[in-house]
Amino acid sequence: MNNYLARYTSSAETRTKFAFLLSGFLLISFAVPAIAGVAGESGQIDWLKLGMGLFGGLAMFLFGMEQMSDGLKSAAGDTLKDVLAKLTKNRFMGALTGAFVTAVLNSSSVTTVLVVGFISAGFMTLAQSVGVIMGANIGSTVTAQIVAFNVTQYALILVAVGFFMLFAAKQEKTKYYGMMIMGLGLVFYGMGVMGDAMTPLRSYQPFLDLMVKMENPLLGILVGAIFTGLVQSSAATTGIAIVMATGGLISLPAGIALAFGANIGTCVTALLASMGKPVEAKRAAMVHVLFNVAGVILWVMFIPQLAEFIVAVSPSSPELTGKARMAADVPRQIANAHTVFNIANTLIFLGFTTYFARLAERLVPEKVVEEKVIIEPRFLDMDVVGIPALALEQTRFEIGHMGEIVKQMYADIRLATEEKDLSMLDDVRKLDDKVDVLHERILEYLSEIRQEPLTDQQSDTFQALMSATINLENLADVIETELVDILSTFINMNTEASEATRLLIHNLYDTVNQSLHDLMKAIREDDEIAAQDVLIVKEEISRIANDFLSHQSERIGVQTESHLDLVRLEMELLDKLRQIYTLAKRIAKDFVPTEVAENA
Repeated sequence: MNNYLARYTSSAETRTKFAFLLSGFLLISFAVPAIAGVAGESGQIDWLKLGMGLFGGLAMFLFGMEQMSDGLKSAAGDTLKDVLAKLTKNRFMGALTGAFVTAVLNSSSVTTVLVVGFISAGFMTLAQSVGVIMGANIGSTVTAQIVAFNVTQYALILVAVGFFMLFAAKQEKTKYYGMMIMGLGLVFYGMGVMGDAMTPLRSYQPFLDLMVKMENPLLGILVGAIFTGLVQSSAATTGIAIVMATGGLISLPAGIALAFGANIGTCVTALLASMGKPVEAKRAAMVHVLFNVAGVILWVMFIPQLAEFIVAVSPSSPELTGKARMAADVPRQIANAHTVFNIANTLIFLGFTTYFARLAERLVPEKVVEEKVIIEPRFLDMDVVGIPALALEQTRFEIGHMGEIVKQMYADIRLATEEKDLSMLDDVRKLDDKVDVLHERILEYLSEIRQEPLTDQQSDTFQALMSATINLENLADVIETELVDILSTFINMNTEASEATRLLIHNLYDTVNQSLHDLMKAIREDDEIAAQDVLIVKEEISRIANDFLSHQSERIGVQTESHLDLVRLEMELLDKLRQIYTLAKRIAKDFVPTEVAENA
């Protein structure tokens, strides 16, 4: 495993970044006592120190969330892959899956990217994906629930324990959990820094007046949406609202309005992520926008009622009064309101997934544009490179995309031979150009994945996918350069093979074609059975080839020179078809257990 420290110290640039982060962390740590006193005896606020504490704390808060999310992604990446692979057509299961995956990834945008991959791969429809996107909103509230615990007094303990696990442990999982714990500690510590920095604002009347105005739902929603759009994180907006509530600075209705605004602001992230992407990505982002905006519109007039309900179901501190009670109760109430709001919206709108999908399709129609490039990858999205388990899954899909083109080349070869159409052979050459482009782009994407820390299992998958990409491109070259030349000569000879020869060649064609079909299934779905099916036809291929050789040996002694040329071509055709199968078998061996591959 490439350990975590190596990621930050492997070059001069990254060492500088690491030193900057460490020095900044220490600077802010020493600044905390001073920040607590930003309002001196004169009652004047030192805005420089307040700003340093607020933005420094926010930086640690966001950095901690990133660390926590990275640790979870690495530790649970393979689990997420399995969960996503088992998505069903049941919209409720889709919503639960979307909530779970987003809770782990801490990013509804990445969940949307993965959904787009499944839509493009044909594993699910846009209507089926709507439930997953709705569930993603529920998953995005988990961070707020964690933040609301507000155990800032234990933050540095978490940082220390996580640091020790990260840099001292030998097991990969332990390192990842250490990364997660350290990130969680930084989240709480950042909250503490922000809270201490804002302490003087408790007695600053202009700020208190502004917070009262925030109870106007439209203003609160607007501020929450703008801030979320700027920082690209709804969790940050909700987290700051909870920090302010911890200081007794905002009421529950104001916090709810900010959370509503965060739900709208996070749509900006989804829309930006869909720019320049296939139409499926734009439609998925549009579903996200429609759902979030509709939810806020539905609830905006019922914020007081929602607040009353949340107060009734949330823990309270009746022994406290005034600002002290607000500071104790409101943070958890805001987190609960955020969760209840998103769960309620999902339950309300889940029955209308088909209508959301249709509306998204109408708002984002398919545009027919003239192709300016040979081909573009469908699934290679840089947004998930930082999650190797999921990025490798996207690579599988793209190799499957490449494989479908190879299968089309193979099908066109046979059709061109039967119809004696030279123009179809030219089309095969054009298809090979597409394979070449995808081959290069997949290898570039794999090189990006390789920069991330991989588990042993992920390293094996990486090697299998890289080998599949290279061998599949070699297979396409055999079709484009060698088979096309042989068949061009055959068509130009304007002669007919014997009935027995045609039957043997067709049998070989069909057997190899089935192997290619099974191979694509093995790659795209990581299907060991399909890969084994490729291997077990080895005997069948050998039997057909031997029958063909026996038949040709009988013909070679009685034919004229022109027929000898035909026999020679047919023998070359046999050799190239066997070569295609050999390459397919070589790829399939990487997708079966070692003991099976060794016996193949």
